[in-house]
Amino acid sequence: MYAKIPEMVRAAEERAEKTSFEQSCEPAVGALLGALAAAVPRGGRILELGTGTGVGTAWLASGVGPRTDVTLTTVEVVPELAESVRAAGLPDWVDVVTGDALDVVPRLGRFDLIFADAVAGKWEGLDVTLGALAPGGILVVDDMQPARYDRPEHRAVVDRIRATLASDPELATADFVEATGLMLATRRAA
Repeated sequence: MYAKIPEMVRAAEERAEKTSFEQSCEPAVGALLGALAAAVPRGGRILELGTGTGVGTAWLASGVGPRTDVTLTTVEVVPELAESVRAAGLPDWVDVVTGDALDVVPRLGRFDLIFADAVAGKWEGLDVTLGALAPGGILVVDDMQPARYDRPEHRAVVDRIRATLASDPELATADFVEATGLMLATRRAA
């Protein structure tokens, strides 16, 4: 975890608190996102599904740091949330897109790092997200701990997602079922 929480992250956490938004990524997940974003190659592309108040976005952007040779696209279905993040003064290489990920992602191309933290692109349309993952790209999927969910149908969806990622021969996966149930999947390089 970061020794110091980046200022961009603190500002996003304050937006979440002010709006009572409770679905932001946890600090340990955010720190991992920042570390992974730091390794994205020159000209690389990062995609986040589910902007919320921008906590994950801020972790990703903070990980990239002062570089300007990477782009970050974050997709949010709720217009008010997208607008609050857009107005937050993020670096100009961060693009906040308003829309349903299942409609937007197929038009965006491929990405080196994807953080799937929304229903669209994870619970529904995982194939769309996987289609956007470049060779050598890393997919981070959060909230895959089945015990987090009270409803059997939700646990069944999580089990399906975990099984899909673990059984895909094009992916090397790591399953961190502890905490929020983080999964990492890397598309094997071509």
